[in-house]
Amino acid sequence: GIDSALTLAIAVDALGAAAVRAVYLPSQYSAAQSGQDAAAVAANLGVRLSTIPINEIYAAYLRELIPHFTGKPADTTEENLQARVRGNCLMALSNKFGCLVLTTGNKSEMSTGYCTLYGDMAGGFAVLKDISKTLVYQLVDWRNKRGEVIPRSIIKRPPTAELKPNQTDQDTLPPYEVLDKIMAAYVEQNLSPVEIISKGFSAAGVNRIVGLIDRAEYKRRQSPPGPRISLRAFGKDWRVPITNWYNR
Repeated sequence: GIDSALTLAIAVDALGAAAVRAVYLPSQYSAAQSGQDAAAVAANLGVRLSTIPINEIYAAYLRELIPHFTGKPADTTEENLQARVRGNCLMALSNKFGCLVLTTGNKSEMSTGYCTLYGDMAGGFAVLKDISKTLVYQLVDWRNKRGEVIPRSIIKRPPTAELKPNQTDQDTLPPYEVLDKIMAAYVEQNLSPVEIISKGFSAAGVNRIVGLIDRAEYKRRQSPPGPRISLRAFGKDWRVPITNWYNR
């Protein structure tokens, strides 16, 4: 996806292709286009690409867990399990080869909790931690002007975690154009929900996004560090309680 592609490009620009390794971890829900895009980005940047299918590992987890899930329908548990299988594989490579795992989650995802603890959040450095999704697209366009390394097929494709059939980010999240503006007003400009609503945003939308941001704090406390480029980044700049029924 576009976040992974941008993270890979930043790593190569910073460290050189010889110091970077890309890993593609397809599941049964991964589209053929995802594999083609991963190969294209790796080739364009001149990095080694390893492919580790997770289907059999995921199936083994489910075989052991399903007897303990009796009476419970499939839900986000099974989706998150795929992300955690991937996290385990990446951390195994990190241990074996002494590499640092770069997480690929952006600020929009981190703000709303659209990320998996011990899954896609597992790693040592969060390159895009302070980069909103809309800024991700702008940075990709800027980077491609120096020489196109991220294919248009990645840029045009609707964002998706590919953890279930026909999934897109907008199944769960508001459009990023709206989410990012509300997130910036609340997190970076320190505006209250009432003040944000007065700028023309719907009360329901603002309250939903603010609620997601506050409830996801416990996840962000466990996320890897990352660079700060905005007026307020998550971490030392942003601290809210995660206990005592906190509600702003």
